[in-house]
Amino acid sequence: MKTSIATVSISGNLLEKLEAIAAAGFDGIEIFEQDFIAHDGNPREVGDLIRSMGLEITLFQPFRDFEGLPDPLRAKAFDRAERKFDLMEELGTDLVLICSSCHPAALGGIDRAAADFAELGDRAAKRGLRVGYEALAWGTHVNDHRDAWEIVRRADHENVGLVLDSFHTLARKIDPETIRRIPGDKIFFVQLADAPLIEMDLLYWSRHFRNMPGEGELAVADFMTAVMATGYAGPISLEIFNDQFRGGQPKTIAKDGHRSLVALMDDVRRAVPATATTAPEMPARANVDGVSFVEFATRGHEADAFEAMLQTLGFRHAGTHIAKQLALWIQGDIRIVVNRETTGYASSAYAMHGTTVCDIGLSVCDAKQAVSRAQHLGADLFKQPIGPGEIDIPAIRGLSGSVLHFVDASSALKSIWDVEFNQMSNEAADAGLMRIDHLAQTMSYDEMLSWSLFYTTMFDMRKSPMVDVVDPDGLVRSQSIETPDGAFRITLNGADTHRTMAGGFLADSFGASVQHIALTSDDIFATSAAMTEMGFKPLPMADNYYADLAARFDLDPDQLERLKAGNILYDEDAKGSLYHFYSRPYAGGMFFEIVQRQNGYSGYGAPNAPFRIAAQKRLMRQKGMPRM
Repeated sequence: MKTSIATVSISGNLLEKLEAIAAAGFDGIEIFEQDFIAHDGNPREVGDLIRSMGLEITLFQPFRDFEGLPDPLRAKAFDRAERKFDLMEELGTDLVLICSSCHPAALGGIDRAAADFAELGDRAAKRGLRVGYEALAWGTHVNDHRDAWEIVRRADHENVGLVLDSFHTLARKIDPETIRRIPGDKIFFVQLADAPLIEMDLLYWSRHFRNMPGEGELAVADFMTAVMATGYAGPISLEIFNDQFRGGQPKTIAKDGHRSLVALMDDVRRAVPATATTAPEMPARANVDGVSFVEFATRGHEADAFEAMLQTLGFRHAGTHIAKQLALWIQGDIRIVVNRETTGYASSAYAMHGTTVCDIGLSVCDAKQAVSRAQHLGADLFKQPIGPGEIDIPAIRGLSGSVLHFVDASSALKSIWDVEFNQMSNEAADAGLMRIDHLAQTMSYDEMLSWSLFYTTMFDMRKSPMVDVVDPDGLVRSQSIETPDGAFRITLNGADTHRTMAGGFLADSFGASVQHIALTSDDIFATSAAMTEMGFKPLPMADNYYADLAARFDLDPDQLERLKAGNILYDEDAKGSLYHFYSRPYAGGMFFEIVQRQNGYSGYGAPNAPFRIAAQKRLMRQKGMPRM
């Protein structure tokens, strides 16, 4: 499988684009004419530069408004084409993309267009070049790949073929199965793009909202499966127009793009094993059974205060590490590791972020296979020196440089807690917390697409629609990603401004990854009472919240009083209900949440988020006050 990407998909100047594309592992590029024109090197120098980076020019594009023009415009179009052929020869590429005409003088008619392409094919053949024709979704006369194919078929020229673009087909709701009727050798090039489902002008949608396969909601996998069924064996390329990407980091965008293509072609290979594809074989998406542990990097008085809070949550100090300053705290199936080390990775994480979640351990079926898939998808491996008696746990880098370790039950990894920790006989009573319900990661809004792609390509997880969370000082966008059985849930919260609570946490912690951890209880009222006995102080909620609750839901007065007494929030969805309450903010804006889901409630209490945030902000430093 030869991977490619259009230079227009990446931010930066041409050199920055090429460096990012080469580093991400692509085989080639579509050189966008605007990027070439803006560069100060001549065509031969640009071609040599691209090849020196290990890339090839898979396509030159775009050539606009060619077919169906009356004279003298027709003659001028052929003259323009000859000039671009000269340029292509200098660059060292043999294929040009011609998109269907939007010229106001263009005439319709399949035979007229076919005749134009037959003549252009003769001219291209004399130079050893090829012409690819693409139907733009907003083309004046041709806006359907089926019509474009009929023009190519009637042109009947060896040097004229079809270019397919998933956006143009799927945006017009054209059945991708119709692609199967096209001979694979007449498909010269395939471009891919996903997009969120938005009802708007097709041109505007295309120019501003395309994203990587897997980041949107179009049936790109179905499109690609149909393409591969034709026997197509050419490049698989990305053509992305996205306002967010235009201001992003070139290396991140390129890496996401390559990851999206590799994951997509693996999905195609698994869906139709007989499909002709040279996509590399790799393990399937890892099944995550839950969170094995969460590790906090902390130190000194902050560490003492954090462990004291864990005691009020009902955790017991269950073990100390055999060689390092690590303490293991346990309740139910929840493990929290407190790392006070002054050297190594955790120490660096503390120096950067203060008290922070530096490491998340995920329970998977096969840790080695999980890491293998991650490597195929371009994830960065994590390694640090292993001390005597310690177990080497497979790991990769996650958000903000944090670490994801993979733990399974079929290898030596299952005994890590017995091997690496001296157990303590602490029989302190717990508060009834059972497991981790979800982790909430905070990031800039611009990073959300990247990290949703990360989780959904690495693991067997599905994403929910994005929702807006109203903060008194702005808007935070939130998206949940979870396994089919709900064993592992994570919410991504994107902040646009430091004035929101999420944005303030991000700014103050210099990009810490996890802002809050939700823990489950099967009896939230009993848990609340037990934690109160242990000295826990919940986030106080305003009386106005409970008055509104009584108006919105048919709650028993006694139940409403119990909610109010425990500062417990409530929500319902079509399936069931949610009870939840929060700790007060600690360590610069982190917090715990206690949840009880009933009867299959699948949400995260989003209607309560504005009131929770307002309550938290009342306890944090006032606006305009510097952080000490």
